[in-house]
Amino acid sequence: MAGNSRCGSAGETGKPWYKILYVQVLIAIVLGAIVGWLWPAFATNDWIKALGDGFIKLIKMVIAPIIFCTVVSGISHIQDAKKVGRIGVKALLYFEVVSTFALMIGLIVGNLVRPGAGFGSAAADATKVAGFAKQAEAQKSVDFILHIIPDTVVGAFATGEILQVLFFSILFGFAIMSLGERGHTLRSFIDDAAHGVFGVIAIVMRAAPLGAFGAMAYTIGKFGTGAILNLIGLIRDVLRHRCAVCVRGARDHRADRRLLDLQVPRLYQG
Repeated sequence: MAGNSRCGSAGETGKPWYKILYVQVLIAIVLGAIVGWLWPAFATNDWIKALGDGFIKLIKMVIAPIIFCTVVSGISHIQDAKKVGRIGVKALLYFEVVSTFALMIGLIVGNLVRPGAGFGSAAADATKVAGFAKQAEAQKSVDFILHIIPDTVVGAFATGEILQVLFFSILFGFAIMSLGERGHTLRSFIDDAAHGVFGVIAIVMRAAPLGAFGAMAYTIGKFGTGAILNLIGLIRDVLRHRCAVCVRGARDHRADRRLLDLQVPRLYQG
């Protein structure tokens, strides 16, 4: 009876393959590439482009609430402020180290493999990139620091300034932590709000196949099949190097295990 109940529950929880989200996204990407290749005029329609842009806006819509709820909830539930500081320093150090390695790998791959060479040569607009570069050069370090402090809390959420939202979230989390038991109701409210925000994300992610279809169809229709070929080449090179690193790591691990198996009996005999 127990075995039958387990089998029944497993059958009920299992989903058909066509209802799995990442399978739907992959199918939508393939269909978008086909539509962009065969009917470029239709694929570059404003409504097709709106599918991808709309999904990106939906994702951006929930970023600030997610950061606020998770950071405030995490800090307010920790009773020791020193522990929060240690965790923050470790997280910042990890972020800096990993970001530095990621930038180095990106620079090396970009200069050696050149995955974006020839991409959209006819439709690319270099003036937009030059505008961003000029804006970055004009910004000073003190301006960057002052920009972290929002003019208003509501304005930081309204404009989607993530650093400003994070700054206020840290201050608000410490403020709730200092309240002690008096902040229990507020902490519970933030926790419940976080569950609600993640529920919104679950709803938004149902539109991921439509967003992937629109983005891929518009990209192929506007820039041609060369866009997807460059992307496939980049993925191929990344997977090739990753497989090489994994194989080499497995060989080194096997060699270390053999050396350890030879040395351990000698240590016991000695």
